[in-house]
Amino acid sequence: MIDLSLQRRMKKSSRRRALEEWRGLPDSESKPDRAVLVRDVLAQLAPKLGLENRLREEEILAVWGELVGPFFAQHSRPTKLFHGVLLVQVLQPTVLYELDRQWKSVVLQKLKTRFGGRLIKDVRFRLG
Repeated sequence: MIDLSLQRRMKKSSRRRALEEWRGLPDSESKPDRAVLVRDVLAQLAPKLGLENRLREEEILAVWGELVGPFFAQHSRPTKLFHGVLLVQVLQPTVLYELDRQWKSVVLQKLKTRFGGRLIKDVRFRLG
């Protein structure tokens, strides 16, 4: 009785021979797929290029509306992440008061849950 792996190799080789005859050219070995996700490449390159904080800022900016809700998202915008402190620019003094006095702990907890406590230690709201 013929070994199963030997049967597979024989089928493969007969298939390869048939393709070579049909094409009129020898069949080259199939090359492995080298496709890589851009996200994976950026994750590897960002620390080497010093862009890790900038990528984190973009991630925070992308989810800011989900974290604070549509009203506060329209009136505020994260501007910089510096040594674990997220600086947020706020358009109106009343919104600044609400965010800083009433919602700061909630926003900070959501940020820490989403991005980790090592990345974001505090949030500071500024008028501007």
